[in-house]
Amino acid sequence: MSASSPNPHDRPSGTTHFGFRDVPTGDKQKLVGQVFSSVASKYDLMNDLMSLGVHRVWKRYFVATAQVKRGDRVLDLAGGTGDIALLLRDRVLRQAQDARDQGCIVLGDINGAMLRVGRDRMTDMGKVGGFEYVQMNAEKLPFPDASFDLVTIAFGLRNVTDKDAALREMQRVLKVGGQARVLEFSQVKADWFKPIYDFHSFNVLPKLGKLFAGDADSYQYLAESIRKHPPQEELKSMMQAAGFARCDYKNLSGGIVAIHTGYKV
Repeated sequence: MSASSPNPHDRPSGTTHFGFRDVPTGDKQKLVGQVFSSVASKYDLMNDLMSLGVHRVWKRYFVATAQVKRGDRVLDLAGGTGDIALLLRDRVLRQAQDARDQGCIVLGDINGAMLRVGRDRMTDMGKVGGFEYVQMNAEKLPFPDASFDLVTIAFGLRNVTDKDAALREMQRVLKVGGQARVLEFSQVKADWFKPIYDFHSFNVLPKLGKLFAGDADSYQYLAESIRKHPPQEELKSMMQAAGFARCDYKNLSGGIVAIHTGYKV
């Protein structure tokens, strides 16, 4: 954690972090919703600008190394504009006389504006089959136990108010033997790179947000939320506490992001 990042555990009772601000726990969901409603139409463009396009490589690797096969049922949480769901589609869908055997990807997001962007994008691309779109809260998933073969969440867990609850829900809806995968910004490992990364996050990103999306504040929040997210070992421990087995992680790009995995046994 950089010197500019307050300790996430040093905050008053009954509050949680919204970026570097302490806010009442009940207010975070609404505040995060306002951020993503604001950036929804420019989200893919801003991801390219924020990561110089590297987020596309991270996502491809995330999907390519997932434990999934044709005919599986997959839940993609915080699915937003559909990047992960689209990459999963060719690995999951198959031609089948019985639609139940075809495979399915449930694209879920708590934010209706983001979900509409994803649905419209798939429709425009002609990718209409095999997807379900559900507006949902990751902390209280509207599915029975053991509903999915794979559960993914990419760049969304850090925005969840109660991350432990979301991880428990991911574990609950997985089938025995199923895999959960979390792709998220994490803690940079190289000391020499940390000041460069901080400068990009807190000086460049808000300016890009203002220039291309007309919204500097939302991108300031996004940069702050990355610093408040649990680092690699802490998130691994959280997944173990949620009931996952064989938990592990892999750093990408020197720890700028990490892929965490866990299994239901």
